[in-house]
Amino acid sequence: MLRKSLLPLLLLGGCAVQNHAPPFANVPYEPFSRSAAVAVAMDEWRLWGEHVDDNGGAGYVQTGATMPERQQGLWQRVGEYWWEGMNAGDQTSGWTGKHDGAGRVFPVPENGQYAWSAAFISYVMRIAGAGRDFPYGADHATYINAAARHEAHGLLDAEDPANYAPRLGDLACFPRGSARNLTFADLPTTSSFPAHCGIIVGGGVDSVTIVGGNVDDAVTMEHLQTNATGELQGNRENWFVVLRVNYASP
Repeated sequence: MLRKSLLPLLLLGGCAVQNHAPPFANVPYEPFSRSAAVAVAMDEWRLWGEHVDDNGGAGYVQTGATMPERQQGLWQRVGEYWWEGMNAGDQTSGWTGKHDGAGRVFPVPENGQYAWSAAFISYVMRIAGAGRDFPYGADHATYINAAARHEAHGLLDAEDPANYAPRLGDLACFPRGSARNLTFADLPTTSSFPAHCGIIVGGGVDSVTIVGGNVDDAVTMEHLQTNATGELQGNRENWFVVLRVNYASP
């Protein structure tokens, strides 16, 4: 016979089928808050050496010997982003900064197939206490389109950066590669597309500070220009959407 004291553990085990996050995030122990999301992102940035890049990667050379995501202690951390950020059973949940799901070290030319910037955002949202309402995904288009379709259980709203000033904890995104010319009016799209998102962690008179994953193969801080009323303007990339995160508390 099972002892009554084991029942809470069994119930908790049932939750683990959905994801690999700890109880403090799944319950959550505290309300999903703007301050928590920013703090989690900033803690990760400090862990990765407080790297800042305001030059779009100019001068960064990608080699297996020096890539931060392949260093001891950091490739494992990327693995935690995948493991905790993705839902249980997702084929990407076993990846690391240099391994595929079978434990194979993938060559540097294949690096783009294992891009982890969306896993980083998913991890931050999960650990901050977003729970089941956030549309976790291995690509940014998953939650961009969910927000544009109003399918994020009220947690996310897609905002036009031309008339919305991003706040702390919001997600700012730009399309990449073949999708680089997408505009806010094109959302939601009918299929996935390459993109990058970062979380707003600070702001000033004419700029906001953003932290994102897999920038220069690390968790990296950037500064984006804003106009007099706080909207993104005059930046190198096409920041075409801001995802307003409706936190439960400040």
